[in-house]
Amino acid sequence: MTLDYLIIGAGPAGLQLAALLERDGRDHLVLEAGPAPGTFFGRYPRHRQLISINKVWTGSDDPEFNLRSDWNSLLTDDPSLLFRNFSRRYFPDADDMVRYLAAFAQGLRVRYDTRVTRIARDGDLFTVQTDADTLTARRVVVATGVSKLYVPPIDGVELAERYDTVSVDPDDFTNQRVLIIGKGNSAFETADALVETAAVIHVAGPHSIRLAWQTHYVGHLRAVNNNFLDTYQLKSQNAVLDGTVERIARRDDGGYRIDFRYARTRESIRQLDYDRVILCTGFRFDASIFDPSARPRLAINDRFPEQTSGFESVNVPGLYFAGTLTQQRDFKRSTNGFIHGFRYGVRALHRMLAARHHGTPWPATTLDATPEAITDAIIARINRTSALWQQFTVLGDVVVIADGVARYHEEVPVAHLHDGGLGAEPFAVVTTLEYGPDHDQVDPFDITVPRIAENDAERAHDASYLHPVVRVHRGGQLVATHHLAENLENNWDLPGVHQQPLALFLKGVLSDAG
Repeated sequence: MTLDYLIIGAGPAGLQLAALLERDGRDHLVLEAGPAPGTFFGRYPRHRQLISINKVWTGSDDPEFNLRSDWNSLLTDDPSLLFRNFSRRYFPDADDMVRYLAAFAQGLRVRYDTRVTRIARDGDLFTVQTDADTLTARRVVVATGVSKLYVPPIDGVELAERYDTVSVDPDDFTNQRVLIIGKGNSAFETADALVETAAVIHVAGPHSIRLAWQTHYVGHLRAVNNNFLDTYQLKSQNAVLDGTVERIARRDDGGYRIDFRYARTRESIRQLDYDRVILCTGFRFDASIFDPSARPRLAINDRFPEQTSGFESVNVPGLYFAGTLTQQRDFKRSTNGFIHGFRYGVRALHRMLAARHHGTPWPATTLDATPEAITDAIIARINRTSALWQQFTVLGDVVVIADGVARYHEEVPVAHLHDGGLGAEPFAVVTTLEYGPDHDQVDPFDITVPRIAENDAERAHDASYLHPVVRVHRGGQLVATHHLAENLENNWDLPGVHQQPLALFLKGVLSDAG
């Protein structure tokens, strides 16, 4: 028997896709190496507090709007399968996610305790070997996440302890000097956990710390993990070291000597001594299960599979990716690396697969092809959409106008649209939510820095905060752009500020289109 879809991994992305395929009656199966769904969350983060927010109370009863502040729920029509029913904490415990995924997986076609050992491609079919049997499929969707620790090329790096195995008991580090290599959330999560017991903690890496509240990329250092920065800047024996670890060597007394090259010092190399060295350098994709006939090309220091705008391998037709692996498409720019982002990417993948392989076009509603009707539809959507809110810049709502008919398509990957994903583009109005081009250089708390005033329609194009951008394409070419003024509470429905300028803009471009 040959399956239409074989999904590898029963994490959030694999379960989301399985639920959509199940709803549509598609032939599929999910393989999961662990004994239950969400194996990753049974182990990570090591100190068990998620950094994905769970804001239960928003003042709204609109389920679509509420997903803006719910970063853990998968997309479902079943209100009992919202994450708020599993935890009320703003930063939940990882075990709450494990319970949630177990509930979501009920009734889905998942085979547990089944480890994939080899994926090969023969003609138009994939052969997938497991530790129990061999399966064939027309299409394989890999949703395994970045499951392998990234180990940087440091001389002696094998002597360091690893984030995935190091003790999480702070008492094991009492009165010790500890070096943590890495400057991301796992590094600072680890450092924060040791502040009360370790004598000295140094967090080291070659790049500047990027703070999520400033860059708007939630994978950068989150405030919930940055208490350590206070202990550094307020002189509590801890420090952030800017530079590279060149060598790790064992000392005769059992500790470690580090050759460290500072980014800002007159010394070329400084030697530093520690009792413990811990690698917190992030994760990467594990491509070891792929036979050469199906091995995907890798990108970004070989940490992710390289993908088309349709989340398909660039060199292996029929091999798709879902979940955090799809952040290769928007690396450190948007949210495909996280549940609240990739849940929409999975839904987009499902729609692309349906159009490509099952003759089902992208869902659309019909509008009057008038500036007023299109304006009303855009304003209504941007005031409540969670997909465009979470996947800023990456997803767009698209109004295609042809033969006097306007069809409104929601949540289309912009790159997929430009690659012809909706077919020919005689005339398309594309709406996204975006930050300004220099938004990550602006300190939002510095009131001495001039910035665009809220609801300033005339200068909306210079706004740095999240705001709607409407672009018009003809034949795939950009012909006009309109920015809606930013609004503190993200309500883009002030008639004279948002609706009327947008309607006038659309009236002009529609008249030019004839």
